[in-house]
Amino acid sequence: MTVEQARERYLMNAIRPRRQDSGSHTAVTAVDRTIDAADGSSFRSRVYTPESDEGRVVTYLHGGGWVAGDIDSHDGACRVLAASLGAVVVSADYRRAPEFPYPTPLLDAAAAARWTSRSFPSRDHVIAGDSAGASLAIGVALDARDTGDIDFAAQLLLYPPVDPSLRFALTSQYAEGYLLSVDDMAWYYDLYVPDPRQRSEPALNLLNADLRNLPPTVVGTAEFDPLHDEGVELADKLGVSDVPVCHVLGAGLVHGYFLMQDIVPTAGTCAQRVLRELDMVLQSARGASRRASHPYAEVVRGE
Repeated sequence: MTVEQARERYLMNAIRPRRQDSGSHTAVTAVDRTIDAADGSSFRSRVYTPESDEGRVVTYLHGGGWVAGDIDSHDGACRVLAASLGAVVVSADYRRAPEFPYPTPLLDAAAAARWTSRSFPSRDHVIAGDSAGASLAIGVALDARDTGDIDFAAQLLLYPPVDPSLRFALTSQYAEGYLLSVDDMAWYYDLYVPDPRQRSEPALNLLNADLRNLPPTVVGTAEFDPLHDEGVELADKLGVSDVPVCHVLGAGLVHGYFLMQDIVPTAGTCAQRVLRELDMVLQSARGASRRASHPYAEVVRGE
């Protein structure tokens, strides 16, 4: 497929007909905003406000291999996120590859997080994303740690791609035939980071990055996903780096399940389990130190 065909298919799959009884969407309002980029350009965002407000805010970075996906494909997921957490959610429509390869999507993601921090300064701020957006989220968290310009209360990483070499994905027993394939990931990386020499940079090769002093983290992985093993490795490395981490294993699920929660019951159950864990992290961060008593906090196994 061409890039445009891939984008159209991704969007159509994401907004396919849904159940009308999927609950909390109606309790959330949304309005589109514009965010200034570091290079003087701008990009869209969508700000979701829940009916029940717990004083939190989430900067959300959508998946789609840095190539597909946008704020429309992830509209339903962000509404669920806002309603479940009682959080304002800022969904960033960062510019995508191949028109805007690395580092533009990452720079836009960081600009979105700074905009969120300025616009909602008194709230507990979560940096979050799924798939490619989760990779960007870690990059933003690393930048915020090093610059000190944003204090994140937590990060949510759903099935993150963190190994540009695809070493883990190539040896996975689920490398082909389970929605996302290794060939898909190779295509995405070629478009996002066309210069192979850049793929060793810490913002991309996240398994070899210095992960110390990142915010408490919830990592969600899917069992039948070529990215599963590198997600597990990331959770382990976060724990060894003394970052409080909860790893939620999505048993029986494929990559992208966060967008399937209103049509696949098990996906919905696992997504809510992930959000409950994030809620617990935010509650504990309010009244206690953000450092866990031991480096690897918890693994939650899907049912």
